[in-house]
Amino acid sequence: MSQVLERRLPSQPQVEVPATLVEALDAQWLVGALADVAGGRAIAKVEQVEVIRTVATKVRFAVTFDDGETLGFCLKGLLDVDAMTARGGPTCVLEAEFYNKVAPTVDVRLPECVATVIDREAQQAVTLMRDLIVDGATFCSALDPFTADDAVESLGQLSLLHARSSFLDGAEWIRPRAAELAQMSYVTPEALQELLDGPRGDNLGPTVRSAANLSVAIKELARRDGQRPQFMIHGDAHAGNVFRTREGMGIIDWQLLQRGGWALDVAYHLNAVLPTEVAEVEERRLLGEYLAMMRAHGMDMPAEEGAWAQYREGVTYGYYLWSITRRVDPPIIVQFVDRLGKAVTRHDSFGLLGAA
Repeated sequence: MSQVLERRLPSQPQVEVPATLVEALDAQWLVGALADVAGGRAIAKVEQVEVIRTVATKVRFAVTFDDGETLGFCLKGLLDVDAMTARGGPTCVLEAEFYNKVAPTVDVRLPECVATVIDREAQQAVTLMRDLIVDGATFCSALDPFTADDAVESLGQLSLLHARSSFLDGAEWIRPRAAELAQMSYVTPEALQELLDGPRGDNLGPTVRSAANLSVAIKELARRDGQRPQFMIHGDAHAGNVFRTREGMGIIDWQLLQRGGWALDVAYHLNAVLPTEVAEVEERRLLGEYLAMMRAHGMDMPAEEGAWAQYREGVTYGYYLWSITRRVDPPIIVQFVDRLGKAVTRHDSFGLLGAA
């Protein structure tokens, strides 16, 4: 197994978590939040570079210190949101804790996190990172198709995370998120069916487009998955959460960090990033590549046929995750539901789980 990359631990300044973009870019607030980076210097100017709003807001900005040095940063958190969206604060806390506690233990290529600001009582947090784009990185689009060679590289990054799953011992704060999603009631069967009846399900057959079948399948998947060896998994590894540097690919967005079976990550990842026609041809070979990587890391993995069965079932997780998604650009939702729904069809995932 490779040696763990040396990372500087982020600071945890005792300042308030900003609730708005204006607060997050306030020079006085940033003096406290970036105290370790500033090293006693005052901030002369803050310049907003880019704002990306999905559920969480990501804002790229430049800070010029009083000695003339300018550094680029990216802040991520729930900014300018309504009360319902603010309820997602625990996912921001989870991501901040990933950088505080997990990142120093893994070899995955990550942004440099300089500070996390956490209010554990209110369950809100923001994460401050160096701006990867300023440093020469490029972000993949959620709709960018991967090649099979790209997928080998991204699977390599996931394997480095999965190989550190011994971290889960004593880390009860990393939850079985797939199982918890399966039990959530905020998306009713009627609402789920209405979503699947929309454009996202246009190219899927009635069996896979059935909310009743999907609800049964995700519950049974969660039950089976909970009885299998648990790994530390990313939980949302689509192309939009991958970046490229000269050194290779890296992974961002740790809001769905969880414990679960390795197949939840691998089946979701491959069928989200690969066009359907590529996944059909390449996925079994790519699964073999992943299993070989894990064994090279010293991990005990199932034999080929058992792994293939877990993979076929595991596609259901990604399909469910995107079927219930509402606060993302519609073209992205439609693409992922289509790719993952076709994978569920191809693998008869519902049949394997006794749901159809």
